[in-house]
Amino acid sequence: MKGPRETDFAYQAVYRYLTNLINEPVSDTRVRLPSLRQLADRLSVSISTIQYAYSLLEKEGRVYSVAKSGYYALPVSSIHPLSSGNDLLETVYVNARRPGMLVLSADEPALLQPLDSPLLLLERELLRQYPRQPQPTSQPCGELELRAALAARYTSSPARCWHADNVYIGADLRGVLEILIAVLCLKDAMVVVESPCDWMILRLLQDADVQVIELPLQPHGGLDLEQLKQLLETKPVRLVMLSSGLNMPRGSVASHSNRQSTAELLERHGSWVLENDCYGELAFEPDGLRFRDLLNPDRLIVFSTFEKSIGPEAPYGYLLSRQLSVELQRHFLLRSFRLSPIRQKAIARLYSNGRIDQHLLVLRRLLKDRKVHMTQLLQERLGDALHFVEPLGGATIWVQSLRQVDVRRVFQRLLRHQVVIAPGELFSLQGLHAQHLRLSHTFGGDHDLGAAMGLLGDALRLESID
Repeated sequence: MKGPRETDFAYQAVYRYLTNLINEPVSDTRVRLPSLRQLADRLSVSISTIQYAYSLLEKEGRVYSVAKSGYYALPVSSIHPLSSGNDLLETVYVNARRPGMLVLSADEPALLQPLDSPLLLLERELLRQYPRQPQPTSQPCGELELRAALAARYTSSPARCWHADNVYIGADLRGVLEILIAVLCLKDAMVVVESPCDWMILRLLQDADVQVIELPLQPHGGLDLEQLKQLLETKPVRLVMLSSGLNMPRGSVASHSNRQSTAELLERHGSWVLENDCYGELAFEPDGLRFRDLLNPDRLIVFSTFEKSIGPEAPYGYLLSRQLSVELQRHFLLRSFRLSPIRQKAIARLYSNGRIDQHLLVLRRLLKDRKVHMTQLLQERLGDALHFVEPLGGATIWVQSLRQVDVRRVFQRLLRHQVVIAPGELFSLQGLHAQHLRLSHTFGGDHDLGAAMGLLGDALRLESID
């Protein structure tokens, strides 16, 4: 295998290697792939990295496993490249993993500054310290050392403190949120969410039959307090979900006064609040003020993931809650998440030795630099076709077409030129943001971004419905 590019994660290099294996000419259309351990030894990466790459191929329908036999795949040439049915989100996912694509639909901030090498180095050191020791009693809510590190990081005062037994860690963010939906009995309940909202969260709520009420963010990034007040007074709202500080995909941050007024309104109504902290540490200029610093911690649940800052080598999701401990512990135990204790300990050490904080300083600077380059290019090439919100953090830019266009057709047209965008309709269940799209300013590989902007401009012009 050729050495990975500097901007690649380990799993991306493995994914590319497997894709090449699938495409190699063979006498039979069915291709047998190496085992997890064979690949881990051959490529000098962890088994979890191999598993992650295989899981991407499985989602695309290109790999399947046979019990006691191994992994098999069909050549990529036998798979239709541009569509996977009528599901727009699935089509985005499939095409984003095709070799040679310029993926402007992704949201992978850590792509610019992977922390996988220090993490795996720490993991190897821990394995040398604890060689072949019997596994400790299972900790279904996650390793105590990591839970304690997270509790300390989220504690801001004696009144707003967290402890290890308030922290719950799962295999990924999706699994943690599924547990939360079950514990809070959200089926058929009303939940208010900011809009636009992450498509994974929206799909989870939709699949669980939650009644989602979308509250559009204002141009300044805050909430419409009158609209929120009316909802709380007239609807049986079970839960309100808010971004801790930085809202994605808009990349906006509400003013202090708007956050303060929102918190006071929620306190008066005794509302349960779910704080999305996935991007809380990715604002370019962190102001330190979070909703959790303004709300009653006994009516608050916080959720986040390591993946946005560390990368796919740390895919775990987690939540913090002072309440519901019995139900949360029961559901985490029933889930039986299989988490590597050594990997969790290594992440905990990254927090305790200050490496995470050093990493975040560099990552935020790199993200800001890429944002400046991308927004300048958009202004120069597409200033008469697009309006964009100046992002204050993260790895994406939220843009709106200045003329009426069919964004789905724009999306399909760009696919034919090997460019993937994320149509705005993915970020709403109620038909909002049809004239928007999300663009990423972090991507791997060597691509001509200027040429891609030209293709986007052509697509917007050709698919205009004025």
